[in-house]
Amino acid sequence: MPFRENELVIFADEQGHCYLQRLRQGGALHTCWGQVRHEEVLGLEPGCRVATTGRKAFMVFYPTAMDYTMNMPRKSGIIYPKDTAVILVWADVFPGARVLCGGVGSGALLLAVLRQVGPAGLVVGYDVRQDMLDFAAENIRNYFGESTPNLVLKKGDVYGPLEERDFDRVLLDVPEPWRAIGTVLDTLRPGGIVCAYLPSITQAEAFHRALRQSKAFGLVETLEVLVREWHLEGRSVRPKHRMVGHTGFLTFARRLDRQLPAEGLEPAPGENGEPPGEGSLSAFPFQEGHREALEGDGER
Repeated sequence: MPFRENELVIFADEQGHCYLQRLRQGGALHTCWGQVRHEEVLGLEPGCRVATTGRKAFMVFYPTAMDYTMNMPRKSGIIYPKDTAVILVWADVFPGARVLCGGVGSGALLLAVLRQVGPAGLVVGYDVRQDMLDFAAENIRNYFGESTPNLVLKKGDVYGPLEERDFDRVLLDVPEPWRAIGTVLDTLRPGGIVCAYLPSITQAEAFHRALRQSKAFGLVETLEVLVREWHLEGRSVRPKHRMVGHTGFLTFARRLDRQLPAEGLEPAPGENGEPPGEGSLSAFPFQEGHREALEGDGER
């Protein structure tokens, strides 16, 4: 389909440098090699080649989700595509799924989850800052257009009670996800999957341990994703000297259908970084009923 006015495109050179643009009459891509007027692109097919006034060649395509994510405006760090790809598969985010996201940031993960669940799904995103919600909403609109009826953004704290129930997946991008375990128990249906993205191994270890100690989750695993590209040119075949290394840790777990006694649990670190008293459940903000189940006979 030929490029039309107001469509998003990506200008890419042979070295992989990309520039995200929205085509407009009178608009232009400005680079250190000169400019390309948007009128030169309108009506051409994706994959066409154009040249700047300085004779620098660019290819023009519709942006993939990765192109857009890596070039969209940011007000915070993002979850990078290499981690997002694993989240979508490991957490089994499927078409029609109901997904709750705690911490929306600039909207990178929201964008991928919205595409995955499709129009039959529902994505609810929470953040404690209204400016981040507004910023993420603008990035989502810029990619999908004005119509995203299956996205609901709310100002709120996932560490406290939420009204959502029977969700298929919960994805957390917050500093202390162990404080959201009670919320996850209330929100996530039995058999549902929770995932947390965390930048440091101490955070990942605390959440991993808290999930196990809660006795409410099974198949707990923590991993990281490394991507290494290769240089392939003639007889020169080797890994590239630079790689996309550590960005964050991913922890996944599945919610069990009932709670087991909490005897002998050692909870995750509290807000001061020190572990609470042995056997205490004070680090877990369980909602009413969950704490009783953990401290009682396990029946709900």
